[in-house]
Amino acid sequence: MSKYLKSLAAAALGVAATVSAAQAGPLGLGRAATPEEVAAWNIDVRPDGVGLPVGSGNVEDGEVLFADNCASCHGDFAEGRDNWPKLAGGVDTLDHEDPLKTVGSYWPYLSTTWDYVNRSMPFGNAQSLSADEVYAIVAYILYSNDMVEDDFVLSNETFLDVEMRNADGFIVDDRPQTEYAKWTGAPCMENCKTEVKITMEATVLDVTPEEEEGAAPVAEPAKSEPATPAPVQEAALDPELVADGEKVFKKCKACHQVGEGAQNKTGPILNDIAGQTIGSVEGYKYSKTFKGLAAEGAVWDDAALAAFLAKPKAFAPKTKMSFAGLKKESDIAAMIAYLKSLSQ
Repeated sequence: MSKYLKSLAAAALGVAATVSAAQAGPLGLGRAATPEEVAAWNIDVRPDGVGLPVGSGNVEDGEVLFADNCASCHGDFAEGRDNWPKLAGGVDTLDHEDPLKTVGSYWPYLSTTWDYVNRSMPFGNAQSLSADEVYAIVAYILYSNDMVEDDFVLSNETFLDVEMRNADGFIVDDRPQTEYAKWTGAPCMENCKTEVKITMEATVLDVTPEEEEGAAPVAEPAKSEPATPAPVQEAALDPELVADGEKVFKKCKACHQVGEGAQNKTGPILNDIAGQTIGSVEGYKYSKTFKGLAAEGAVWDDAALAAFLAKPKAFAPKTKMSFAGLKKESDIAAMIAYLKSLSQ
């Protein structure tokens, strides 16, 4: 026996000697786990809610907690950052060649989200969140996927009220009955085929395609005609629509400030933005796309605001803003009303 194996054997015997006969397992090693030790590991949550602790958390608190604990990897809006996973988006992409699998598009059980956040997050500081904080963060993830409203409160009592979009997208694994028989039995070890052919080859996919020399330029989005900054429309705004827009703006406030004392952050301040020249906020460093729009005199009129809020990267290619856009026309209309109210 080598010196290494001898030392391992001696260590094992030393450990075994410290365990009482009543505690020792079948081989004289180890002991039964105490109830406290079992409880520390037994924290899984099942799809039917079994295992959930009593607690609750709302979307608003979840946004703050997500920004502090999750956004550095998953983005301010759960849209992902660099190579870290996207948690929002991807709706109706599962039948695409390159589907985006997120909590909102793919995960069939909310318990998977809750359990993973509770067990493994935040990265590098797992299980440091309280149950209420986990509820709040999961509520914000649902909100980022347009699955709940901004006043939603997730708790052990409302947990099963959430309908996951892909809840019916999985089937029971029946391969033991339908397929296992095809490859069980004695394996063929020699002369199994008379001829071996290559029937297909793997394809290397570059996830960051480069523009080929001589390729046709990508069409720029339609832009407003050059114009001097237009005054904000004086038509009275619907107070309820403005209030709704203020709620929608919660999706934006991580990067944009408004009101007295507002300052440029990741994005420019949005005071007096409605009716002004695009890319004209003083002191903010804009992308080349926005600088080009500013040079052309493009204006943030209703049409431009609506197009940008719906699909920022379609309106302004290569924009630095990572937000994917508002999906509901009602939210877009409310946001425009709110932005106009900041100009009055």
